[in-house]
Formats: sequence, structure tokens, C-alpha cells
Amino acid sequence: MEQRKPILYVTMLGRFSMTYGDRPISFKPQTTTKSMRLLQILLYMTAINGGISRTQLLQELYYQEELCDVANNLRVTAHRLKKLLIEAGLPEYDYIQVIDGIYRWNSPMPTRLDVQELEELIVSAKEAPTHEAQAGLYEQAFTLYRGVFLPALSEDDWVIVNSIKYKNLYTQAFLYLCDYLKDNREYEKILDLSTVAVQMYPFEEWQSIKIDALISLNRYREALQYYEETSKMLFEELGISPSEKMMNLFQEMSVKMGRSYQNTRDIQKLLSISEHETGAFYCTLPSFRDNYRLIRRLINRMSLSAQVMICSLTDGYGHPLEEKEKLEVLSQNLHKAIRSSLRRGDCFTKYSPSQFLIMLVGASADNCQMIYERILDRFAKEHKSWKKYTQYSVFSVTEGEPVSK
Repeated sequence: MEQRKPILYVTMLGRFSMTYGDRPISFKPQTTTKSMRLLQILLYMTAINGGISRTQLLQELYYQEELCDVANNLRVTAHRLKKLLIEAGLPEYDYIQVIDGIYRWNSPMPTRLDVQELEELIVSAKEAPTHEAQAGLYEQAFTLYRGVFLPALSEDDWVIVNSIKYKNLYTQAFLYLCDYLKDNREYEKILDLSTVAVQMYPFEEWQSIKIDALISLNRYREALQYYEETSKMLFEELGISPSEKMMNLFQEMSVKMGRSYQNTRDIQKLLSISEHETGAFYCTLPSFRDNYRLIRRLINRMSLSAQVMICSLTDGYGHPLEEKEKLEVLSQNLHKAIRSSLRRGDCFTKYSPSQFLIMLVGASADNCQMIYERILDRFAKEHKSWKKYTQYSVFSVTEGEPVSK
């Protein structure tokens, strides 16, 4: 009786890899991309759809190329793949089966894909008899998902479609788990899960789940710090405008934080900033908006003047700069120039990828030209031609329309 061969396990979530029993399958560094693409297509299409037609296979393999004889190229690629599999340590076998124009992965050992497991776990979770059983299955699915589907083929249409499908299954598992754990007051576990999920998908606004968990654990200082870090990532580094949900998050958190009694020293430490910080104070857009509203209320009573300066990056002809790489470089340098050119009492924020807002308390409209020139000199210190890429406008906190310069 022939001994049963070990399972060939294929990972497609987060990366592509194969393990035969306990032994990883390693391909030579010079392995051709075309052969590996064929391997991944055959493994997936056979496991999920039972195979792939010759016409579709040719389209997926050679859609970007104009070849006179794609059929011959397919034969060459298939022959090369069979050889590579054996060289990698798999048993000698005819791994590519063609019947009636349908190509299939054919192996002497059982083949198992992680995406198959993921789909089966989600189906089983939906049919589970209890919430506890559902949560256990969803947690297995959450743990199994290690990233986007076949990242090396992320530009292929069929990969894009399935990547969205598996991300949706992951999202379903994550959100169910968080609701279940919240009902059971297991906030530490929510914190662990949300940390993993946010690292994988930072733009899904799952940060709010993590902040809620921190607040439920009475870890208010960590919640505030994490909120600020998230805001900085969204507004400063990536240039993404905040959603209404994120704009309201701080206010919601502040209400919950009010439930905790803190001593004077803790409150002072929470509010303070480093005395060693130099230059203008950078804050998030929601914080800048709150500062603007407060100053607007104060200046009439205290006989102060305040101006808001809008510094914009342009294409050199007065139009918004849209060239991504150039915008990123100029934006970083303008940020540095603003911070180092202003007083520690001034604050500024990034409104969009190409615009900064500056709050100038105590400055008159006449002072703004001088302040702008100081920023401009620092911004264009090493590249004089950069001066043509900026423009500014100013408006009073209390009156009037913006004045462009």
C-alpha cells in the first residue's frame, strides 16, 4: 500500500509560499516571473473554480504583451514550471493537467490553500449555533489573514477582485469579534486585535475601535496620545483630509475622559509640551479649528489682532501643484520652513497636501508680507527657483475676506 504523501500547503494571503509537509519549498532566485505567475494562477483557479480555460489563461499570462505565438510561449512556460517544481524538491510528476482545453493543477499529494480555509471558516462561523462558537471561528479567520491576496500580482484584474473579496471577509471577522468582545468586556483582546488590524489597514478608521478600548480600560493618556499620532499620520504625513467621524472622535473621547478623576500633577503632565521644542507649534486640523474658534472669542475682549495665513504650493503658474513626487518634496520643506520661521507662540497645520494654515496672534495685516518673506527665504534657501512655487493669502480672524498675494 502506497504511503500517503504529506500535504502541500499554499499561502496566498500577505505573501506567496509553499510548504510540503514540514519543509518550505524554495525556488531559485532566477526563477522567471512568468513561471511563478502560471503556478499561482493554476493553484488558485483549480482550488476555487476547478481549473481555468486556455483562453483565459493566455489572457492572464500575456495580457500586457504582444506575442506572435502565445500558444508556444505557454507550452515553454509550462515545461519550465514543471522542471522548477521538481528542482525545488517536489516529487517528480506531471503537475499541469489539460483536459478539453481546461488547465488544472495536478499533484500526487493533497494541496491546500489558506484562502480555502478562510472561506470555509467564514461559512462555518455564519452557521455556528452560538455566539461563542461564531467568535471562535471568526478569530481563526482573523488570525489566518496575514495581508492582501497575492501582493506580487496586485495589478492583475483577477487578483484585484479576489483581494477585495478576502479583505471583506477579514473585515467581517474583525468587526464581529470586536462587537462580541465588547459585549463581554474583553477590552484587552479588542486592543490586541485592533492593533493588528490598524497596522494592516491604517485608512479604515479602525483607530476609533482601539481608542474606545483604551478608554474602557481607563488608559486615557494612551488614548489621547494615540489619537494625536493617528491625526499626524493622516494630516501631516499622508495629506489626507479628516472625515467627520475622525473630526468628532476627540470630542467624544474628551467626554469619556471626563469620567476619570485625575490629580493636578497628572493633568498638568497631560497638557504640557516639551519646553525644548523650538519654532511654531504644529497641530492637527481639528485642534487648529478649535484654536481658531477660541482666539476669535478672545481677541475682541482683549484688544488683540490675529491673522490666518494660507500658504499654498503651486505649479509656478498659480495653479495647484498636483505632481505627486514634487508635491511631497516641496510640502516637507515648506513644513520645515514654517516651523523654523515663526515664534513658539504661533501655530500651524496642514489643511491639504498643498496648503498650510498659520495662526498669527498679535500680527497685523501689514506684518504678514514680512512674515511670508521670512518663510519663503528659508523655504528657497538652497533652491532659489522654489520661490515661484508658493503663494499666500491672509484673512483676519474677525473680519473680511482672504486677501491673495
